Amino acid sequence: MKALVYTEPRNLIYREEPAPVLPDGECLVRVEAVGICGSDMHAYLGHDERRPAPLILGHEAAGVVVEGPGAGRRVTVNPLATCGACRACASGRNNLCPQRQILSMVPRQGAFAEYIAIPADNLVEIPEGISFEKACLAEPLACGWHGVRLGAHALDQPLDGARCLVIGGGAIGLGAALALKAQGAFDVTISEANPRRVPALKSAGDFAIAGPGAIAADNPGGYDLVIDGVGFGATRAAASRAARPGGVIVHIGLGDASAGLDIRRMTLQEIGFIGAYTYTPQDFRDTAAAIFDGRLGSLDWMEVRSLEEGASAFSDILDGRASAPKIILKP
Repeated sequence: MKALVYTEPRNLIYREEPAPVLPDGECLVRVEAVGICGSDMHAYLGHDERRPAPLILGHEAAGVVVEGPGAGRRVTVNPLATCGACRACASGRNNLCPQRQILSMVPRQGAFAEYIAIPADNLVEIPEGISFEKACLAEPLACGWHGVRLGAHALDQPLDGARCLVIGGGAIGLGAALALKAQGAFDVTISEANPRRVPALKSAGDFAIAGPGAIAADNPGGYDLVIDGVGFGATRAAASRAARPGGVIVHIGLGDASAGLDIRRMTLQEIGFIGAYTYTPQDFRDTAAAIFDGRLGSLDWMEVRSLEEGASAFSDILDGRASAPKIILKP
């Protein structure tokens, strides 16, 4: 099969690779659309020790089952394969399974390829009329859906009366903003540093859009719920300033691993902090349903390119030339 292979930092090669070996109970899926994630970018830069080269990256996929249970179905793919038997899985928090595997991490090759192998239970059927390009957004949007659900549960007020800030207008941040609206929030601001992204963000939903400087000056400490969809020291510092006393910060982004949080202010003002990793199987299904019934908007803000053009897409994202919050590749 053809695949886009990460061979060393800042290098991707489109070449022939062996097709996946299909374990019992798993499905062979022909990939029709796959998104580029921030974690793919981290690996591409050599910043993710969990993704050593050579490796096929990519985990935001939709396609058609060609072998295994449910052959012929059009599906979107939950890329997180778990044991199903541990304490985390038994409680529905499969994303915390100590034996979890995800497409694009050893031992599972990723979805920047013509085919992937994935357990049958990880597939959600796509209804007629929904494109593969929209369906593959279920994975990144589920991250935001999960984070919003956790944050709303921790708030000391209903979400419909909360003032909410999302830091970052990439797919994770935009997905969180869309999830906030779908789950009942009315007052949602997105902070985005790249002006190229602003038109897409404005077209995606009814949000206020502001630059990072404006957020710092605009009523610091005035937000009930802050979602950091970037995860760098500077964005954590901004989240620490923006949350009100008694407010909640949900940290989804994985930009870097240290600095930024104002622990003294968070302690003195009892500001809650929640790390949100991926999603539960129910979050994924709920997100897919929200895509299918239109609650997350038109979802026409992505850019579509061929898998063969994947290396140039990574370069455009890295250099800030990409205006769309998400680039979708088609094998």
